[in-house]
Amino acid sequence: MKNNNDTNDGFEPILPTSNEEEMKRMMKELDREQAYREHKCWRQYITVVISVIFVVFQLYATLSGAIPAQILRATHLAFVQLLAFLLFPPTKHSRRDVLPWYDVVLGVVGASCWLYIVVNFDSLVRRSGNNTVLDVIIGIIGILILFESCRRIVGLPIMIIAGVFILFAFTGKYLPGFLHHRGYSLQRIVCHLFYNTEGIMGTPIGACSTFIFLFILFGSLLEKTGIGHFFIDVCNAIAGGASGGPAKVAVLSSALLGTVSGSSVSNTVGSGSFTIPMMKKLGYKGEFAGAVEAAASTGGQLMPPIMGAAAFLMAESLGMPYITIVKAAIIPAILYFTGIFITVHLEAKKLGLKGLPKDQLPRFLPLVLRKGYMILPLVVIIFFLCSGKTAVFAALMGIVACVLVGLGVSIADLAHGKKPSFGGKDIVEVMCTAARNIISVAIACGMAGIIIGIVTLTGLGLRLGNGLVSLAHGKLFLTLIFTMLASIILGMGAPTTANYLITSTITAGAIIALGIQPLAAHMFAFYFGIIADVTPPVALAAIAGAAIAKAKPMKTAVNATKLAIGAFIIPYMFVYNSKMLMIDASIGSIITIILTALLGMFGISVALEGYGFNNTGFFYNTNKPKVLIVTFDIIERLLFATSGLLCVIPETKSDIIGIIVLLVLIAYQIIVKRTKTAKLAVN
Repeated sequence: MKNNNDTNDGFEPILPTSNEEEMKRMMKELDREQAYREHKCWRQYITVVISVIFVVFQLYATLSGAIPAQILRATHLAFVQLLAFLLFPPTKHSRRDVLPWYDVVLGVVGASCWLYIVVNFDSLVRRSGNNTVLDVIIGIIGILILFESCRRIVGLPIMIIAGVFILFAFTGKYLPGFLHHRGYSLQRIVCHLFYNTEGIMGTPIGACSTFIFLFILFGSLLEKTGIGHFFIDVCNAIAGGASGGPAKVAVLSSALLGTVSGSSVSNTVGSGSFTIPMMKKLGYKGEFAGAVEAAASTGGQLMPPIMGAAAFLMAESLGMPYITIVKAAIIPAILYFTGIFITVHLEAKKLGLKGLPKDQLPRFLPLVLRKGYMILPLVVIIFFLCSGKTAVFAALMGIVACVLVGLGVSIADLAHGKKPSFGGKDIVEVMCTAARNIISVAIACGMAGIIIGIVTLTGLGLRLGNGLVSLAHGKLFLTLIFTMLASIILGMGAPTTANYLITSTITAGAIIALGIQPLAAHMFAFYFGIIADVTPPVALAAIAGAAIAKAKPMKTAVNATKLAIGAFIIPYMFVYNSKMLMIDASIGSIITIILTALLGMFGISVALEGYGFNNTGFFYNTNKPKVLIVTFDIIERLLFATSGLLCVIPETKSDIIGIIVLLVLIAYQIIVKRTKTAKLAVN
């Protein structure tokens, strides 16, 4: 089950293999998680052995259930810290073909700090609250090394925030207003963060060391099947021949890849290396092509079932079944991608772009018959999740399904006299990939544990929530605006998991304080944290898309923000109407919400694009003054935007008014277009 490019059925990949190195270089440049060392010789064997032992330990711990939670979490962190320094260099400019002695020392010392808990677990429990000087020293070293690994792999934002929170715990008695507290000693802070399950080894690491790890292993196995190419081929078969086909393929494939991918940047580079050149070849500008892929790939983090691993942490934080989070995310994610799809369609119509020729597209039925087996593991995992099984059980069944599919394909290869395409070497590669991919997630979870630990120690969560509410004078809408801005700023440059942990810990409490459903509040913070990947000035996904499209990064980011407008509107919708998250919702109310929201997204998309069934502000009498034409264009766009917003506001009256205004505007555009066509025919 190699991840190859034999897409067949008359369809060949757009990019030649020679560009694969360029794509790798770009991912290492833009995505810290991909900037790892690729060891050779004996160094490679050491990292492979450690990675395999790590995965085997995790599988044993899950299947046996015999390892106490605190020992499991400490051992998990020990492996993570060791691999972090063996695999990731100090800076992005450091050489990746050498392993400095100080990185080996940092890795071993970092791992030893966590193994200290494993070895001395019983005595640490007995002297809880009366820790020794050695305990404090070990804790300080462990926390400092965790900070350094965070700087290397996850980035500065979460590291700075965690540092500020620790400083807050020290200096509380000197702070004014709602931030004032009695302050805590070094020993109290270190022991609370390092040894308790309310600190670094708290809920986030608990989730990371169990089902998140299993889902990352599942995702690594799934990638080995070449499912990314299969998704792109399926989307080409469905939408490649439509108006602006490649752009629609980018939207659909990114939505599908979001079910298994955990990174906006990786998603952008992975599918964008195929879709962006196709879009440019068809006639889209580079800035728009890069923006489409960036906006769609970022939305992949909002698409169930995996959602960049944040869904698992949300379930743990809220104490809800995982399937509840997945169900809640479905309608918002569909609306988000539909909004991008509509805008892409309108842009294609406005520019008069056609789809790809049929002879360049794969045929749907032969493709599904030949490669449909690739989606079986996904079907298995979704089936067990919907059946009420735990996330751990569903992930294990998905892993088993992946292995069985791989073995089945290899047996078929042998029967046809071919070399088996899935074997022991592939399994080892998958283990190494999973061990490497969990590092950034675990470090982010550990740093989030520091933030959460300080919040529980000082009661800061309630203070921050009350502070935001007070700043907004108790008004929900203003509180949402402040929370949105805070989440976008906090989410800049942070991976999906860290993103959710930061934003939900710091900002969600303010919304909950005003009586909003906790699930809606957490989803609100999560959405605006994720959208930071396309929002200037950081906009990592947009920069990746611009690099592939050879376009201007900031212009691409602005276009991506316009395309992702749904992500700025949908969270307000589900805060004001939790039925969108399927909370106490009937089928009738869900259908009504979806239909009115889709109409609203259409109206807003027309306003942004300046095109619906015809150009906005169009005067078929070209003798009219330009100022008048521009003025009329602005008025028509504002009317479309207003009608769209009225449709998305969750009230019956606003829906009716919005739909009526939207229908009148659509009728007007159709009449103008027909009049224009008739005049041209006469002339």
